[in-house]
Amino acid sequence: MAEENPQMGQLTYAINVTLDGCIDHRVGIVDDETHDYFTNLMDQHGAMLWGRTTYEMMEEYWPLVASGEVEAPTALREWAIKLQAKPKYVVSSTRTDFPWNNSHHLHGDLAASVRELVEQTPKGVLLGSTKLASSLDQLGLIDEYRFLIHPIIAGHGPRLFHEGLACARRLELLETKILSNRVIAVRYQRAEQRGPMLAEG
Repeated sequence: MAEENPQMGQLTYAINVTLDGCIDHRVGIVDDETHDYFTNLMDQHGAMLWGRTTYEMMEEYWPLVASGEVEAPTALREWAIKLQAKPKYVVSSTRTDFPWNNSHHLHGDLAASVRELVEQTPKGVLLGSTKLASSLDQLGLIDEYRFLIHPIIAGHGPRLFHEGLACARRLELLETKILSNRVIAVRYQRAEQRGPMLAEG
């Protein structure tokens, strides 16, 4: 099934995860195919949304790749250049200055500010921070989940939604694709989006 553009007013959480739920960015298959997947996903969305910790991790490395100061494979360089131009929104209560190109501070009430951002971004917003994802999921604001499931048992944390959720999430599978490196790309949406019968069934 071909990838579809996100619907207007949609927040999508995308992350790498191992078979035992580990989301440590140092674990997993890192190659051109996985980077191409996330580059295409970024292209489909109108903006990126991160917490401060993720933003600071990203700003230390990717601008240097984009400028050529750090050598990197073609797929990584392409990602970095596109990330430079993409609007980047950061949720932080401790930092207000975000000098990286096209970066913006998202402040005020979390639910209200994220809803406003999503509503004002026709192509949708791509969320890439684990702690922030837990907070936004608690608020019922995540519409879609995109996971790259790596054929690896990490044996350690941190794990998906390790911050905890108040209740279980029922999801509906929209798409599955097996990459040539045997990573499985899956796309889910909240089951309740399709009505009460799915949520009850």
